[in-house]
Amino acid sequence: MKYLFIRYYKDLFLGKRLFAGLGLCVSLFLFTFFLPWLGDLPYICFFALIILFFIDLVLLYRTDKGVFLRRDLPERLSNGDENTLSVYVENFYSFPVQLGIIEEIPFQFQKRDLWLVSDLKAGMHKTISYNLRPTKRGEYKFGQTRLYVSSPLRLISRRFNFGQEHTVPVYPSFLQLRKYELMAISDRLSEIGIKKLRRTGHSMEFDQVKTYTQGDDYRTVNWKATARKGDLMVNSFVEEKAQHIYSIIDKSRSMKMPFNGLSLMDYAINASLILSNVALLKDDKAGLITLAEKTGSVVPADRRPGQLGKIMEVLYKEKTLYLESNIEALNMTIRKVIKQRSLLLFFTNFESMSALRRQLPFLRHIARFHLLTIVFFENTEVSAISETPAKDVEGIYIKTIAEKLVYEKRLMVKELAKYGILSILTPPDQLTVNVVNRYLAIKAQQKI
Repeated sequence: MKYLFIRYYKDLFLGKRLFAGLGLCVSLFLFTFFLPWLGDLPYICFFALIILFFIDLVLLYRTDKGVFLRRDLPERLSNGDENTLSVYVENFYSFPVQLGIIEEIPFQFQKRDLWLVSDLKAGMHKTISYNLRPTKRGEYKFGQTRLYVSSPLRLISRRFNFGQEHTVPVYPSFLQLRKYELMAISDRLSEIGIKKLRRTGHSMEFDQVKTYTQGDDYRTVNWKATARKGDLMVNSFVEEKAQHIYSIIDKSRSMKMPFNGLSLMDYAINASLILSNVALLKDDKAGLITLAEKTGSVVPADRRPGQLGKIMEVLYKEKTLYLESNIEALNMTIRKVIKQRSLLLFFTNFESMSALRRQLPFLRHIARFHLLTIVFFENTEVSAISETPAKDVEGIYIKTIAEKLVYEKRLMVKELAKYGILSILTPPDQLTVNVVNRYLAIKAQQKI
């Protein structure tokens, strides 16, 4: 008896219609004092409500397996992207039901209004989908799924608990990685800003003679083949391959600055993952180095099939630290690990010219042996303030300071160029496109 009481009590929830019916009965009992002609109508309504309550109770609790639910979680979630999750539900009752689903999603989402509602006919099933956007890498714990079922009377609802606690890792943005791959396959990269660049030169390794197409370098025309074929023919050369491309990610406090929910380091991680994939598709070797007050993880450049997965596993665990980055330690690591001239893309953030000048001697030393490209970020909020007209004296001061900060960022680009160091100054949301474009431009110009 005690078990039955607990079973009914713990999973039994009163519905709005029941409270509305009770409110109606109470109102009728009150009106009886002023309207005696109502007679026994309040008692009839009250007992009818009680009967309907027990009918609803029997309908929902006459079987232990009235509904079935299965939550479909992916093996991993993509950081910074909308991830689609789904819930499969099936109705075993002999009548249509209304479903209310509460997902115990991880606390990192800070989302307390995930309430999925649906109707399901007798013997039918359906899949209900919803989206979640994680903004931090790491492990996310999902709890149980609470399913609330109501009969057509909807006086009460019965709760079913499905599933167990499940941990899902959040990796760097592999959904963007797939999108770039698919667009590259379908030749639609220009839609997201990736430029097609014609090579300004060619390697010395001859590949084949082919028919001239618009955009080919006229200096490569093969006149003997043209005379034999009667059509314009050009020499084709093999693009240099197996070049070393390293992404160097700064994990210091300067990369903790947020933008649209993600830190600058997360943007750098997502961009470096896509860059590594593009480099591997171009038959280059991709590698990774992380840096804070000391050198962190090092993945030597390679182009084996599992290289991208190895890079992703390293990036999945990286976190920002609170000390300043040690470029001298980076210089020592590069000299020890990288034995040939390579393209180094250093994702960092300099907020002032003095911060850049402190690190410049070490950057210049690295640039003597490798093609170094510094990737740092525009402060979009400061840029927006500098472009907003001032309305008062205080606004003039704020606008002047903002313009000074924006101008200082541009000076950094010129300062780096003075010592032969390439740079990319970009808003965080355009980082991936700008980095990939620069890599393709460097390949086309054969600077490595």
